[in-house]
Amino acid sequence: MCGIVGVVGNDNTTKILLNGLEKLEYRGYDSAGIYVNNEKGKDFLVKEVGKISQLEKEVGPEVQGEMGIGHTRWATHGQPTVENAHPHYSQDNRFYLVHNGVLTNYAELKEKYLSDFKFVSQTDTEVAVQLVDYFATKENMDAEAAFRKALSLLEGSYAFAMVDKEQPDRIFVAKNKSPLLIGLGDGFNVICSDAMAMLESTHKFVEIHDGEVVILKKDNVSITTLDGKAVQRDPYTVNLDASDISKGTYANYMLKEIDEQPATMRKISSHYFDGKDIKVDQKMLKDVSEADRLYIVAAGTSYNAALVGKDIFENLADVPVDVELASEFGYHMPKLSQKPFFIFLSQSGETADSRQVLVRVNELGYHSLTMTNVPNSTLSREATYTMELLAGPEIAVASTKAYTANIAVEAVLAKAMGEYKGVQLAKDFDLQGQLSLAANAIQTIVDEKDRFEKIAHDYLAGKKDAFYIGRGIDYALSLEASLKLKEISYIHAEGFAAGELKHGTISLIEKGVPVFAYVNDGIGAAHTRGNIQEVEARGGHVLVISSKKYAQEGDQVVLPSIDEMISPIVSVVPAQLIAYYAALERGNDVDKPRNLAKSVTVE
Repeated sequence: MCGIVGVVGNDNTTKILLNGLEKLEYRGYDSAGIYVNNEKGKDFLVKEVGKISQLEKEVGPEVQGEMGIGHTRWATHGQPTVENAHPHYSQDNRFYLVHNGVLTNYAELKEKYLSDFKFVSQTDTEVAVQLVDYFATKENMDAEAAFRKALSLLEGSYAFAMVDKEQPDRIFVAKNKSPLLIGLGDGFNVICSDAMAMLESTHKFVEIHDGEVVILKKDNVSITTLDGKAVQRDPYTVNLDASDISKGTYANYMLKEIDEQPATMRKISSHYFDGKDIKVDQKMLKDVSEADRLYIVAAGTSYNAALVGKDIFENLADVPVDVELASEFGYHMPKLSQKPFFIFLSQSGETADSRQVLVRVNELGYHSLTMTNVPNSTLSREATYTMELLAGPEIAVASTKAYTANIAVEAVLAKAMGEYKGVQLAKDFDLQGQLSLAANAIQTIVDEKDRFEKIAHDYLAGKKDAFYIGRGIDYALSLEASLKLKEISYIHAEGFAAGELKHGTISLIEKGVPVFAYVNDGIGAAHTRGNIQEVEARGGHVLVISSKKYAQEGDQVVLPSIDEMISPIVSVVPAQLIAYYAALERGNDVDKPRNLAKSVTVE
């Protein structure tokens, strides 16, 4: 959701900015823009609605400089228009600013300080840049002082990069809640909201903490607190190659990432096992094993993975688990147990809803663990412990391999906890073997793509609604399967506990409505079969997806058997492929579905 890039001290600034914005396309956006300044006193502002390719068409050969900032916007305040696109500028054209986040008190500041200013956009961001200009002109402050004064008044979330046309050798940077990084180049420096945007320029990054102000020059980086106290912080290295985030021979990222799931399972097994022994932080293991209740906090696909994890932790680790929606939990925290431990699931590690919960958890003095696919992300840095998903960069907005990786890593921790506590089921559970079976099973499924393309056509062509049903672990899976379909195909889809059909939902079933029924949960299998008959009796078009262990004659999709606790690792893959092909048939942008962002960095 929104992306920031910036460069100072490089002759190829325009190219670096545009390449960086392209790398951030996966986050979701509806407009983009760049501001470039050169040492000869010429500057250029180019903004456009739509894709980065549209912006590139508007960037002429004369748009060159040694310093610049760029932005991809996902509309919050105001429609997607050129006027509302970033960078925004002050009324005297001195200051240019890009912003990620949401300013909650912009209306009050606008009324108090800027009632005489003429605004050209409907954004909260323009208030910020006009406020800087106000203090610079009305109170005769220099750019840095005016920037700091504005920051002291702003409330909400922000990542700012600001340029003063009178000082084209530097970029003013600050953040609160929204992610932003410094990148250290050879004779130049950069900023970015995601390290992947700048991997072609550098692999050395420095994190910025909330409430800090950065002055970025080509040969110097100054970090201070808002009250001016100097901060020293060592850089870290991001061990990713730019080729890791390319599509290679694939037409889009989503299919590539679906196909990468077998390799991800093997990588998790190799990383977290030494022979038959699990390798996890022993201090973390002791800490989490002493908790009387686990609270798993997540959103979206990560929340669905947490629902599967609940069953795994309660079985293998013998500990009660509550699964909480991050957006609700932060503001409506329930009465907690005596010794809670918090687990945060986030593919990006930057989810704003989860972070506001983590901030509260830290204030209360509780310990926490982030499971994330992005090491050194905000949630990773601020939690007590981190476990990596090891899925590799996930670019498509609709998560696939991060979902299955999350379940696998939850299982790793649950088994380690169970063994630490002496739970016999955990000792007996061959997770390493199960992950190997999962990798092989997924490979079998993805090798049959033509089959699932046909299913998508036969069941979903021309349809407006679809339903997924299951019991137990299959109900948790149904929620993720339906989310995948609605995310990218725009077909209204819902996941239901199969037993709840007769309590109201069956009224939605009519002739020809597609219903995908999962039968992987042994306890509920027979009852789910009865629910399938109820749906068929009302004309529903049913596709049964069952594991070999519980399959019956006539089941359309029979999956290789795997332990029920982690069966969603395998059984979700048909749903991913069906959603993928349904979206393709409708002509949708599979990697960047409308209105969605990969990394939701505002609450």
